[in-house]
Amino acid sequence: MSNRTEITREDVLSMDDYGQRRTESRKRITAIKKNRRLAIGPDATIYFENYDTMWHQIHEMLWIEKGGDEQIEDELRAYNPLIPNGSELVATLMFEIDDPDRRAQVLAGLGGVEDTVEISLDGDVIKAVPEEDVERTNAAGKASSIQFLHFPFTAQKIAKFRDPDVRVTVGIGHNAYGHLAIIPPEVREALSGDFAD
Repeated sequence: MSNRTEITREDVLSMDDYGQRRTESRKRITAIKKNRRLAIGPDATIYFENYDTMWHQIHEMLWIEKGGDEQIEDELRAYNPLIPNGSELVATLMFEIDDPDRRAQVLAGLGGVEDTVEISLDGDVIKAVPEEDVERTNAAGKASSIQFLHFPFTAQKIAKFRDPDVRVTVGIGHNAYGHLAIIPPEVREALSGDFAD
C-alpha cells in the first residue's frame, strides 16, 4: 500500500502492461478494500479511498472505456481529489438498492444527505465535506446514489482516531435515513495509514 497523495501520468501503466497485471491487481485491490468498507444501515455503504483504490479505479476506467492517452488527464482530474492528503479521510458513500422503484423512492427523499454524514471520536465530531465536483442533490431534492466525502482531521483528532480506547463511529443523520456504525479495529488500522506520520 502507498500513502502517496497524487497519481501522475508516470504512474499510469500502458494498457498492455495493465492487461498482463489486471487479474493480480484486482485480487490485490479486493484485499485492500476489505478493511476499507463499512455498511451504515440497510442501504448505505461507505468506502474509504486511498492512492491504491484510485490507482486501480483509473486503470479500470482506461481499460473499460479504451480512451487512450486522451482519457488519462480526465481520469487523473476526476480521481486525484479522492486520494487523502495526509490529514483527512476520503470516502465514497453509496446507496446500494437493487430494486429500481425502491431506489428512486429512497433517493427522492434523501436530498442534502451529503451534509449529514459525520465521524465521531467519543463525541468529538468531524463533519463530512462533500466533494465539489458536481451537485449531488438536484433541484427537486433527489440525492445521487453516490456521494464523495472528505473528513478533515487535526493532529489531535488523528491521535484520537488511532487510540484504541476511543469509540469511533460513522453516521448519517438525515431525517429519512438515520444510521450509525462503529468503525471496527481492523478498519481503523487500515485507515490510520491514510494519515501522514
